Amino acid sequence: MRDYCNQLNIRTIGDIPIYVAYDSADVWAHPEIFKLTKTKIPKFVGGVPPDHFSRTGQLWGNPVYDWQVLKKKGYLWWINRAKHNLSLFDIARIDHFRGLTTYWQIPGKSRTAKKGRWVKVPEDFFDKLFEHCPPSSFIAEDLGYITPDVDASIVRFRLSSTKVIQFAFEGDSTKNTHCPHNHVRNCVVYTGTHDNNTARGWFRKEATSLQKNRLFEYLGRKVHSAQIHWAFIQLAMSSVTRIAVIPMQDVSGLAEQARMNKPGTAIGNWSWRLYSRQMTLSTARKLARLAEIYGRA
Repeated sequence: MRDYCNQLNIRTIGDIPIYVAYDSADVWAHPEIFKLTKTKIPKFVGGVPPDHFSRTGQLWGNPVYDWQVLKKKGYLWWINRAKHNLSLFDIARIDHFRGLTTYWQIPGKSRTAKKGRWVKVPEDFFDKLFEHCPPSSFIAEDLGYITPDVDASIVRFRLSSTKVIQFAFEGDSTKNTHCPHNHVRNCVVYTGTHDNNTARGWFRKEATSLQKNRLFEYLGRKVHSAQIHWAFIQLAMSSVTRIAVIPMQDVSGLAEQARMNKPGTAIGNWSWRLYSRQMTLSTARKLARLAEIYGRA
């Protein structure tokens, strides 16, 4: 598929989840690189502490890596994993990038993510990884609580970071890096990610009155909820970032029922599908015109 797309001058973006499933081939083929008991039960699992999405944190349940063992092996498993993904895609987004500098380790029997602790990843990991894979081939998903060491890694290796329009109307607009006027070229902007509500869903169900007013002030006009997705798309398209990503739910102007995933929940996710009737010729023309106006055609 990638070869076919490349022939049409289309590049593809894939995704590298930071963790693998407990019942995956990787865990059973390489149990030594995970923190497991002698009977191969996870001593610790991955997740994040309480955040924007969940008051009790996110308990993912995936076994965490034993980074000291990975270091002794020259990080070969991670290097091979990255190489394989780059054989399938032109660019790979590294999910939960901050977990590759410091990760939240939760005792295996915990019922929530509250009782975890931060554990550092060896500092030479990125040096070894980028000896084999060019940093320009990756997007760092650096959302959430980001520490100086994460920022330092992104700057040092000139990685593309992530900006989200839905997060642009919180706090001080002069310091909020998600505000389009604060974007820089080497970034990827999303109207919303797979973890966010749709633009219409956010506006209808999640945005506060303050956020709505800030959005209207930013746009210089009021926008009806039925058209909010086009306002978001235009903000993303007009950004200086080198890549703009628009979920199909926002292209089609779908509401909260079309949300892809809700972090911290185990059911009702990843079931949305695009139907041909949801993509009209007029929508395609409007999207194409915005791409032409802002030099993204």
